[in-house]
Amino acid sequence: MQNSKTKKWIIAGLILLVILGVGLYARKLIQNDSLPAGFASGNGRIEATEIDVATKTAGRVMQILAEEGDWVKAGQVLARMDTEETESELREAEADLRRVHETKKYAQAIVRQRKSELTLARKELARSQQLVKQGHISKELLDQRDSSLHSAEAALQAAKAQVVEAAAGIEAAEARVQRLKVRLGDSELVSPEDGRVLYRLAEPGEVLAAGGKVLTVLKLTDVYMSIFLPTSQAGRVIVGGEARIILDVRPDLVLPAKISFVAPRAQFTPKEVETHTEREKLMFRIKVRIDPELVKQHVEKVKTGVPGLAYVRLDQASEWPDYLQVKLPQ
Repeated sequence: MQNSKTKKWIIAGLILLVILGVGLYARKLIQNDSLPAGFASGNGRIEATEIDVATKTAGRVMQILAEEGDWVKAGQVLARMDTEETESELREAEADLRRVHETKKYAQAIVRQRKSELTLARKELARSQQLVKQGHISKELLDQRDSSLHSAEAALQAAKAQVVEAAAGIEAAEARVQRLKVRLGDSELVSPEDGRVLYRLAEPGEVLAAGGKVLTVLKLTDVYMSIFLPTSQAGRVIVGGEARIILDVRPDLVLPAKISFVAPRAQFTPKEVETHTEREKLMFRIKVRIDPELVKQHVEKVKTGVPGLAYVRLDQASEWPDYLQVKLPQ
């Protein structure tokens, strides 16, 4: 009895393998034999641009507000870093800024005092010059008044220099305060784009270096499929040209796309290629990007990793066959 059941399972498995083989063979025929001249196709998987959300400075992760698979908006706070040390430095910098402001006020007061002293020294020198002519004071006293005038002028210049130094100190203190405020702002890690959280790479309490990755976000408005074509076909592909994508999970849909990239170099080939046959084996990566507006309309349904076929037009004068006319989801 047990052997009979085992045989049935083996037979069912063989039938399933045959069906899968026939399906793959039929798909290959459709891809290679039924495709009209002027077109090419390749297998690929849906991909999207990955953006790493990382720390700008070293620090401890305090809070992570997103999980893998969450939908996030551009500017949404995804994580927060510990800011206790930065806040302490900011209070210190603000106190220093207040101090240098007071220093400048004091220096400006000294300038006013030195100007007053200089005015008095000039008047005394002028009176002394008259008195010397009349013989009422000695030449020695006149020289003393002249020396006092020069000392007052020097003191005024020194006081003005202190004002300039205080002003420079204010600029430096303000720059430090601004830098610390920017650091505080950077402690909140935000999503750069609308998308979905792909990976959560850190946990609260971890200490990360500058540039430490916390999350990876998929930019789902930049969705594409990469395929590989031989040299004879890749050389005829035009960047910006029309393309089509059919996904395995929805073969009834034909998605519009455009060729956004053609690799400048071949892949999976020897470093030195000499014969024509070897040159035909060169494969170039082609990037086929789905219409961003279409992606935005159905962004919640977008899933990366889904396999499918991408079709590209090699001859721009060729008309798309009926089965590759655009068919969008309702």
